[in-house]
Amino acid sequence: MAKQAIWVMLKAKPGKESEVEAFLKQGATMSNDEPQTVTWYGVKMGPGTYGVFDTFNDEAGRDAHMNGDIAKALMAKAPDLFANDLKIEKMEILASK
Repeated sequence: MAKQAIWVMLKAKPGKESEVEAFLKQGATMSNDEPQTVTWYGVKMGPGTYGVFDTFNDEAGRDAHMNGDIAKALMAKAPDLFANDLKIEKMEILASK
């Protein structure tokens, strides 16, 4: 069972919604190259509001992801795509199905 997770809330800049959605779809594809990333979700919560939720078996997997290509791409694109300051929330998974 995955024991570690990351959550990042993303608020698209006005007019950037389609670019954010394309970026999230690209992130899902890129996550296939990260064997320590158990699951990777890009979600839309409402108009202009998105998020990323990832799970990992251990802290080493989470660290590898946070230093990997997806994280680098997210930080590089952030000033152009997102209206909010990005805050990466680290979580511990207590239960799952």
